Amino acid sequence: MSHRKWIQPMTAAMARAICLCAMCLCTMCLCDVACANSNDPEVRRVVDRGLEWLASRQSKIGHWTANSGQYPTAMTAMAGVAMLAEGSTTMQGKYAPNICRAVDYLTSRSRSNGLIGDPTTDNRYTYGHGFSMLFLSQVLGEEEDADRREELIDVLTRAVVFTGRAQTEAGGWGYVSAMDRPDFDEGSTTITQVQGLRGCRNAGIPVPREIIDRAIKYIHDCSLEDGGVQYSSKGGGGRPPITAAAVACLYNAGQYDDQFVPKQLEYCRKTLGNVSGQTSNHWHYAHYYYSQVLYREGGQAWETYRDSLYKQLVADAKKSSDGSWDQGYIGPVYTTSINLTILQLEDAALPIYQR
Repeated sequence: MSHRKWIQPMTAAMARAICLCAMCLCTMCLCDVACANSNDPEVRRVVDRGLEWLASRQSKIGHWTANSGQYPTAMTAMAGVAMLAEGSTTMQGKYAPNICRAVDYLTSRSRSNGLIGDPTTDNRYTYGHGFSMLFLSQVLGEEEDADRREELIDVLTRAVVFTGRAQTEAGGWGYVSAMDRPDFDEGSTTITQVQGLRGCRNAGIPVPREIIDRAIKYIHDCSLEDGGVQYSSKGGGGRPPITAAAVACLYNAGQYDDQFVPKQLEYCRKTLGNVSGQTSNHWHYAHYYYSQVLYREGGQAWETYRDSLYKQLVADAKKSSDGSWDQGYIGPVYTTSINLTILQLEDAALPIYQR
């Protein structure tokens, strides 16, 4: 499937119908795999404790934050995704009240220019914007309340426009909009925008073709001979976390047969295949995306990786007294949200992560 097909115009109603059909088919196809993993009592217990911890840390106004109150928009979106992955929606499920408050918080932060977030309080605000597009688009796909649907469509439509204007000449994105800093881009924020755009497209929000074309070219331009993807268009060397995220990005853009993917996958296998021994502050970020890639690949490669990764995550969870993972410098909300999303991939509750 080419990215040109991915971005051909369609109506919102058509997109929602296709999305619902795809969800049903994926759920039926993945039933055996999902049940096998969901019934693992250790994994289920760890997930349940983690979700309970997240719910208990949500503020009265609906947001979560990282250490020192940082990144409220990004943390709220990431925690919300972890709860959606459990199967709850705004209308039903154990975490419906939490998801509703998160949605209300993020929609209240939508600005007239389309940015979801606040440049004065959100450091590196494009992260929050991208993750918010991802979260809110997944909510929209299941939203039954007409008023909330209308609000989400408006917020996400303007968010896509902002993302297009925020793209740099090189085709990527930086920590802030290109309108604020036109000469800087880097891989991780680029991947966040593309995945958010894919979520919006799945939910029926129009996404201009040229934004995706330029983003794919950006990833190609940042790809090195050994398969690694460098930090930015200006260099920085191959980075395993960004490489894993880049493959996930290409997959989200429909580029499953992209000529760069085989080398990138091999690079990831060499650098991320051994999940033990967390030697980087970006370990969880790397496996957040690498797990998505291998889950889409399926087969023995996914099962072997999944078993070792889940074993590591469960072991790490047992070190905590409250159900969270407090590893890395960003804080437990970030790490817990990432790990919960990974551990619930096979439940296939979110279209963005389905095969």
